[in-house]
Amino acid sequence: MRLASEGTVPRRLDLTAVEAALRRAQAELGRPGDRDPLDDRVRDNLLAGYAYVDGLVAASVDPFALGHLRHLLELNCLVLCGDSPERRVAYARHLQATEERFYGLDVAGVRDVVEWVAGHPDVPACDRAAGVYAMILGRPQLFIEGNHRTGVLAMSYVLAREGRPPFVLAPENAAPYFEISAELRDVGKHSHASRFRLSALIARLAGLLAEDAERRGPRG
Repeated sequence: MRLASEGTVPRRLDLTAVEAALRRAQAELGRPGDRDPLDDRVRDNLLAGYAYVDGLVAASVDPFALGHLRHLLELNCLVLCGDSPERRVAYARHLQATEERFYGLDVAGVRDVVEWVAGHPDVPACDRAAGVYAMILGRPQLFIEGNHRTGVLAMSYVLAREGRPPFVLAPENAAPYFEISAELRDVGKHSHASRFRLSALIARLAGLLAEDAERRGPRG
């Protein structure tokens, strides 16, 4: 399973810039749409997730490859609990139920994500990242909770591996991002009737990722 295109150089995340962007989003967006508020805990947990993504990029670890899927599960743990051992103990039952769902004991689980990545090895980075997000967020969602935030981190990994800046919520991208996400939540990933709508939403999200990278410029 190949993620980085030949000739591309993986991009390390500028975590200081990511934190600054999240703080700006926090200040300007407050409670964005119908989503949970971007409070200090959510922000700090996301920062822990971006740091983990940066570590995966630095180590050339592919979280979509068999044997490394636990890293995707860890991203979800981070957005929910951060790196606090105490919170992980408190959420132990929830995390266990999430792991069972993730590995497909009652739904398709992570197989949807793995098969999508394996089936699209040569598409542009933004399209591949958007497809990963759709496979996490579409029905049935991959995780019990935290699919949006985990999906953003998974997209950021794909983008960084292709030498592009990560996707970070900002006032400039919030409205189209939440609009597309709301529609993706209602799309059945396994429905033949929804196939065209799913493809269209992936294309729209890929366009947003490309526009966002262009807006931020070469330094991200």
